[in-house]
Amino acid sequence: MAVYLRAAAGAWWWTGVLAAGVGLAVPGWSGRRIGVLLGAVLFLCAAAAAFAVRRRRCRGLLGALTTAGKWAVLRDRAVTVREWRRAHRWWLGLGFLAAVASSVAVPAAGGAVLAGAGAGLWAKSVWLGRWELRNEQLLWVRPEWVDGRSPARKEVRGWMTTGPLAGDAAEGGGKRARARGRTAKGGTVAKAGTARAARTGTGSTGSTGSTAGTGTAGS
Repeated sequence: MAVYLRAAAGAWWWTGVLAAGVGLAVPGWSGRRIGVLLGAVLFLCAAAAAFAVRRRRCRGLLGALTTAGKWAVLRDRAVTVREWRRAHRWWLGLGFLAAVASSVAVPAAGGAVLAGAGAGLWAKSVWLGRWELRNEQLLWVRPEWVDGRSPARKEVRGWMTTGPLAGDAAEGGGKRARARGRTAKGGTVAKAGTARAARTGTGSTGSTGSTAGTGTAGS
């Protein structure tokens, strides 16, 4: 589930950094010094806002987790990241153009806002990753519920848990050093997490939010 946050964080961070770099090449009406100082303030505000938004919803979903089914297919981390980027490429492009255009007035400030949003989303993925490490479980969500948007949006009916060895993403949505149990294409068999799950009292993964059933889930 945290892979969605990591994908968004990386995309917005680098978009913002690039936009800020381009913006610094423009003197702007306010001057570079004021632009950088204002950008630093806006960076912190955007990071705090991105970290706080839907956090209460996340806490509610963490309190109503279900153990996923045993034989479902898990999405590879790369598939989830690629899908998010494809769904948001126009927003990223528009954000970049708007940030660069704002540099005419305040250099680098617009890019700092985008980079701050990315930093806040990364911090939220770390927060969820610590929960996963503490509970020795991984969080998953059905991709069709997310629909290219937030994994904590209203239409998401719940998150699922697996053992910590399921899938190919590490806690917090980062890359795992070595993937296990790959299928022929685009997915990972949930059975990879069952050995550890048996010791933690969880199953592997499924798509229906119950202890049985098959389907696809995104980390």
